[in-house]
Amino acid sequence: MPEPAVPSVPSASPAPPAPPTPPVSLAALLSREDLGLRQIAGPPAADVRVHWAHTSEMSDPYPYLLGGELLLTAGVHVPEAAGSGTYFDDYVARIVEAGGAALGFGLAPVHDTVPRALVAACEAYGLPLVEVPERTTFSGVARAVWQLMARARLAELRRISEAQQGLAAAASRPDPVPSVLRRLAGRLEGRAVLYGPEGTEIAAAGREPGGEVRRALEELARFVTGHASSTATDTVAGTRLAAYALGTGQGFVLGVAAPHRESGDHTIASVAAVLLSLLTGEHQSGTGAARSSALVRLLLGARREEVAPLLAGGGGEAHRWHVVHARPDAGTPDPVSASALGAALGSPLVDTAEEVVRVLVPVAGSAGTTSTTASSPSSPPAPQPGWVLGVSAAVGPAEWPAADVQAARALARARAVRAPLVRHGDRPALADLVPAGEAEAHARALLAPVAAVPALTETLRAWLSLHGSWDRTAVALSVHRNTVRQRIARCAALLETDLDDPDVRMELWFALRDPRPSE
Repeated sequence: MPEPAVPSVPSASPAPPAPPTPPVSLAALLSREDLGLRQIAGPPAADVRVHWAHTSEMSDPYPYLLGGELLLTAGVHVPEAAGSGTYFDDYVARIVEAGGAALGFGLAPVHDTVPRALVAACEAYGLPLVEVPERTTFSGVARAVWQLMARARLAELRRISEAQQGLAAAASRPDPVPSVLRRLAGRLEGRAVLYGPEGTEIAAAGREPGGEVRRALEELARFVTGHASSTATDTVAGTRLAAYALGTGQGFVLGVAAPHRESGDHTIASVAAVLLSLLTGEHQSGTGAARSSALVRLLLGARREEVAPLLAGGGGEAHRWHVVHARPDAGTPDPVSASALGAALGSPLVDTAEEVVRVLVPVAGSAGTTSTTASSPSSPPAPQPGWVLGVSAAVGPAEWPAADVQAARALARARAVRAPLVRHGDRPALADLVPAGEAEAHARALLAPVAAVPALTETLRAWLSLHGSWDRTAVALSVHRNTVRQRIARCAALLETDLDDPDVRMELWFALRDPRPSE
């Protein structure tokens, strides 16, 4: 989830987006004996963080840098008389202005030694300068950077996973809220505070900070309750502060103060915020009881239209909902990540089944809907980092089953085209000119030869929607591409038609757009 900062001093230009992998210490790179790198200027390597490696022989690399790079150069761009002028001062100043982390200078094939003027410029501007020996290639340095990043990323994921398990175990204890705060404070080596709707401290754990930091954390907690942002950060007296508005709609806030901020700390604190949202939401509002009541009524035969107001928190009749199907980019979803996704989408109505998470999201502005989380949607569900989403049209409770089908197909298409989110396209079209009864009868007659085999119908629908792509259809249906080819060939044989004919494809697509003939 995004993490808007609360800067003490306005910034002239926005900082570049951080890469998805944690940075590595320049000291770790220098410790690689196989590279033989040597720092000859600049601040201590232990204080320098490298986000990536980039090679450039441009005399002005500024336009090509994003910030955080180890810039590698062999000095091809250096003119012969550079040492007697301001060339190196200007060159280093531009790297520092672009946010470069360090400069690596290769000793071959142009220069035998690092120019003294370059060493002096790097020392003056505080830019770490690393000597790259002749035997070490720039590609080898870049590969070492990525290897260190991959190792750091693996350690970060392991740390996050262990923290998630520990926080989930704490939430199951008899005193769940204090237990979660204690576990979070221990993980971050700092202070964790739960603030109530009036900004009062309800519970806390960890070492209490000084008065200045404590007051700043309280102010940050008030900030997120009075603004649209659900998270905010600040730094006071060398202490990293963060505040997370909990998803109860009741004004609860999680505040965190830590002496340092490691990669993955935000994710760990976000997991704790989700758990505290569930804990405070169930006890401080009627949503838990309302959902239980809705479930009982459904089991006893009540119509969906009758229980929907209980789920949305209101009593109106104009409730509309999106059904969202989601799959993580990697791995399988777990209850904690599924709950976090629901909180991000603005709904506690989450179901995890095998590899897919389903979320029933009330449309903001529907009659009677109230905010269930701090991030309640003011627009249709948006893409979420780390997830692939399929979103249905906004429908009433009576149309939930159809919307579930729409979301499943949208998710399949999103995975096939490698998009983070695909929405069901529900708008007037040529098919609407045909009366519904006649369209249904025609569709049933046209698709009758394949209707008895649902796998054929679904494969034909996916294949047509993806413009006849075998590979994308295979991804969407989670089958081998040869299976797709066999099924499409079987469809062509049963329908006794040429599926390469665009007119045939168009007619079949119109028939398949109505889900009733094949369901």
